[in-house]
Amino acid sequence: MGMRAQKKILGRMSNRSMAKVFIDDTTGNLLDNLHRVVRLRSESKKEAEKVIKNVIKIVVKIGILYRNDQFNKEELLLVERFKRKFHSTAMTVVSFYEVDYSYDRNFLVQSLNECCAMLTQLVRPHLTDKSIARIDHVFRFFTDNELLEKLFRKDGEYRRLMSKIVADMHKLMEDGGL
Repeated sequence: MGMRAQKKILGRMSNRSMAKVFIDDTTGNLLDNLHRVVRLRSESKKEAEKVIKNVIKIVVKIGILYRNDQFNKEELLLVERFKRKFHSTAMTVVSFYEVDYSYDRNFLVQSLNECCAMLTQLVRPHLTDKSIARIDHVFRFFTDNELLEKLFRKDGEYRRLMSKIVADMHKLMEDGGL
């Protein structure tokens, strides 16, 4: 198949369908449900696609840097600290969802901001300002006070979506993917 034919086929495939080729089902479901949350909150399909596209780009770029041994010894230590902090934050989200009256917005925002700072510190020497802006965009969206209140409200409109997100997070943690 010629290059022109390949470009034509790829041009027809959406970013979402391309991502699903490389992402396992659980991660795909998690991203789909996060997309729904972003779309509900922002009331914009374009914004939802932008946030999820930024998540995917960030993860892919960091993965490429890591696989190509681009991080020095200190950065590798930061990678491990970030992974532990992000995993801890994910467990916090699950706990806040599952345990009544345990939700603490300030704690969660602080934890997410720490993740953002570590990630930014890690990639700043390697990626462009545009990539740093993507990280900021994603974390700024998910630390929005109103969004967090809606996500963890027991009787809220986001409750059904949160149950799916938490189920996917459980599976990813069990499999070692989060």
